[in-house]
Amino acid sequence: MSQFISIFPAAKKAFGSVESLTRCAVPFYSISPSTLYSITMQQTPIGAIANQYILKEEQSSAHNYHPLPVVIKRAESIFMWDVEGNRYFDFLSGYSSVNQGHCHPAIVSRCIQQVQELTLTSRAFHHHLLGSYSAYITSLFGYDKVLPMNTGVEAVETAIKLCRKWAYEKKAIPSNKAKIIVCEGNFHGRTSGVISFSTDEDATRNFGPFLPGFIPIPYNDMEALEKALFDPNIAGFLIEPIQGEAGVVVPTDGYLHNAAKLCRDKQVLLLADEIQTGLGRTGKRLACDHENVRPDILILGKALSGGLLPVSAVLADNEIMLTLKPGQHGSTYGGNPLACAVAMAALEVIEKENLAANANERGIQLRTEINKINSPHIKLARGKGLLNAIVIEHPDSDAAWNLCIEMKNRGLLAKPTHGDKIRLAPPLVISAVQMEEAIAIIHDSLPILNYS
Repeated sequence: MSQFISIFPAAKKAFGSVESLTRCAVPFYSISPSTLYSITMQQTPIGAIANQYILKEEQSSAHNYHPLPVVIKRAESIFMWDVEGNRYFDFLSGYSSVNQGHCHPAIVSRCIQQVQELTLTSRAFHHHLLGSYSAYITSLFGYDKVLPMNTGVEAVETAIKLCRKWAYEKKAIPSNKAKIIVCEGNFHGRTSGVISFSTDEDATRNFGPFLPGFIPIPYNDMEALEKALFDPNIAGFLIEPIQGEAGVVVPTDGYLHNAAKLCRDKQVLLLADEIQTGLGRTGKRLACDHENVRPDILILGKALSGGLLPVSAVLADNEIMLTLKPGQHGSTYGGNPLACAVAMAALEVIEKENLAANANERGIQLRTEINKINSPHIKLARGKGLLNAIVIEHPDSDAAWNLCIEMKNRGLLAKPTHGDKIRLAPPLVISAVQMEEAIAIIHDSLPILNYS
């Protein structure tokens, strides 16, 4: 029963207590998902049209997500509109996929143009855009080569394979002995390989057996990293410059710089997962740029397409990238003409509109004003640029969810992560005036937590 309560937090509130659930005339565990959903929605204003869409989704779609009770139909810039016509500030940005704002006209225009001309050849044939895209992105980020993929987790898997291949062929680690250091609290995706080094029980429970070869250490712990690097079979260190899914955990100043130096000294590759932190999100082109760190393998995704389609990329120099030979790795859709055209347009928007600088300024504004609220329910606000989170202080474990529901009702969409944290990450095009309005919504929503 506790599983259902955690999946549907409003159910507990609707019934008043766990004891109330057990006293129901109908046993709680026998209530169908659609009926339970109807009960929870009594606590959340929702239109009849939206309710129809949600119930249909509940009936036919896998239950591997727990979204807010809102149905989006249209989006533009920093705003989204639901099927009832209500407008919302988007403070999630598709987990940082729409840094350029929803449906940016320059990216959409280039997409439409390309989709009418050529979308896919597979890598069995050359096409006229892959060379241009490869030259553009490698020049922009300063690497010899790019390996184009689709989803973020595919890029992470690619980086892991590259690191291992390099370890055997360049560092001469004995066959099948290569290890990669990872960080506790990481989130790099949900494939079988990547969850093998997750420390999140929800990600790993009943999904084993897992892929060996990963050494977890505490995040932001130089002593632990230095100790792990004594192993001569360490091939790489995979890290998020800021842990997003863990609740926007920002390491101490100098951590990335010192970690990179340790890796160089031990001939270990630094793999930076910038899928969520990159492309202007933290106030620099890359989060690693805050400490002048150049990863040996750079992993990009999400905003690489401006939210139009899945596009990811792995960048590295020739010594690493050219260890891969034809047939050893690939993707039918990776580097397709549509992805190349859209990615170039998406990157151009970030650069031409100076979105990283705006992210830096608006992020300072957000954190400053949140701290001024001085609410007893906000334990702290943290982040860089426009990748931020507030940590909720409240005896109710569902308080962060309840606050997100209230913010939704007032016109702002955000989502809890790991229970008590709410990520605040609007598109990088948000203005100072728009940020003021959004902060006012957060301020006015907090009294909903004035209960014990």
